[in-house]
Amino acid sequence: MKNRILKSRLSKAGFIRLPKRGKGSHSVWQHPYYHICIIQSGKDSHDAKPYQVKTLKLVLQQVSES
Repeated sequence: MKNRILKSRLSKAGFIRLPKRGKGSHSVWQHPYYHICIIQSGKDSHDAKPYQVKTLKLVLQQVSES
């Protein structure tokens, strides 16, 4: 799974990318209603790390349950 897909899923779930909060290819995503913050690393064209995919699934599950 590519990083751009992870970022689009975060965006669809209501997360907002915080400006100028990451160094290099890191970006910080925060949900406006829940106190959940995710740091996403890697360029859009690169494959996501397995732990990033797992974290995304857990976070999206928490948001959908609430």
